[in-house]
Amino acid sequence: MSRKYFGTDGVRGPVGTAPMTPDFVMRLGYAAGRSLAAAKAPGSRPQVLIGKDTRVSGYLLEAALESGLIAAGADVLLAGPIPTPAVAHLTRAMRLDAGVVISASHNPYQDNGIKFFDGRGAKLSDETEARIEALIDEPMGCVPSADLGKARRLNDAAGRYIEFCKASFPAHLDLRGLRVVVDCAHGAAYQVTPALLHELGAEVIRMGCEPNGMNINDGVGAVHPQALQAAVREHHAHLGIALDGDADRLQMVDADGRLLNGDELLYVVAMDRHRTQPVEGVVGTLMSNFGLEAAFRSAGVGFERAKVGDRYVLERLSERGWLYGGESSGHLIFLDRHSTGDGTIAALQVLAAMRDQGRTLAELVAPVRLMPQVLKNVRLPAGFDWKSHAPLRDAQAAVEAQLGQGGRVLIRPSGTEPLLRLMVEAEEAQRAESLCAQLAASLPSGAAAAH
Repeated sequence: MSRKYFGTDGVRGPVGTAPMTPDFVMRLGYAAGRSLAAAKAPGSRPQVLIGKDTRVSGYLLEAALESGLIAAGADVLLAGPIPTPAVAHLTRAMRLDAGVVISASHNPYQDNGIKFFDGRGAKLSDETEARIEALIDEPMGCVPSADLGKARRLNDAAGRYIEFCKASFPAHLDLRGLRVVVDCAHGAAYQVTPALLHELGAEVIRMGCEPNGMNINDGVGAVHPQALQAAVREHHAHLGIALDGDADRLQMVDADGRLLNGDELLYVVAMDRHRTQPVEGVVGTLMSNFGLEAAFRSAGVGFERAKVGDRYVLERLSERGWLYGGESSGHLIFLDRHSTGDGTIAALQVLAAMRDQGRTLAELVAPVRLMPQVLKNVRLPAGFDWKSHAPLRDAQAAVEAQLGQGGRVLIRPSGTEPLLRLMVEAEEAQRAESLCAQLAASLPSGAAAAH
């Protein structure tokens, strides 16, 4: 479904540039409030929770969003800086009508975004987002003064979420004796995840836990794990945990400093569940490594691919009636623990597998032999139609012919940034790198590599 404002994960972009301007965010809040109010019984107000990450622009956008919702007659609860999955949980646990997160996830601080959860703690369907979009383009109004919403602070949001996360960890296990480096990317989890791991008994070494509004994801976190790898080796830790800015993405590092991505971590948790109750199948994405699919199939576990984006993984899980899925980037979904992807809860499931089986992280991922995968992000000139670009089509055909059955190619636009993503998977890393460069070279001279 074509959407005007919503991407694969809400509305996102540079702050001060459409659509991430105060006036648009206020109209978005008003449209969402109207949509929620239409579904309520006469005389009752929608109840909406707003959480955010640590970006300096969060103050501005929170005020605009709050104003729009209140103008539509919705009551607002303000949770302050808190992980995206915490908003999903609290929305469901408190029987609210919707939750909203102000975050641009792994993007730099200059960007921000708005994403919604429904009353079940699930991301909105395409149809619901389309209804909100239609209302955005209508003139903004305001309910009568007697019907205006009200706002209040939810002061115990972090504590409620910590207890929810602890409940996802088996009661007969603890983390005593484990030294863990935790990198919170100067983001939304900086107060909760280190405290939670400490309460479970781990010795916690903190990184990325000093947000200043402008350092979120800056050289730290799940998208910049090199500092964590070095810290794990320096402190002789048993493992490292890296979250992104809104803490819905996870990467981990083993005791030797080796980085483990979402594919490997998904395998660890799904196979740990498979020990006690057969797992029929797992959902990955088009980006999931072929080595992951092979490892699951050799264990008798089915594997299917959804479009890139955790919302599409969730949709496929729902269609199949399965519980476990995720993305290579570290969005991991365990529906027996939460309604959405949660980096902290995912880390706890990996830790539980380690403790219950008495094995190291390296030992648990050993059966997965990932195929070398090279990804290049290319920023294209404005208005460039890459789908009809003949040199790229020809280059893709040539690369696929060279790979044969020994690899694959994936070309797709980013759903959150103005980038074209080129991916090549091959049996040898140097070959994958060379073939991916061949694809990139077919694009116009105005294209530029992005990081």
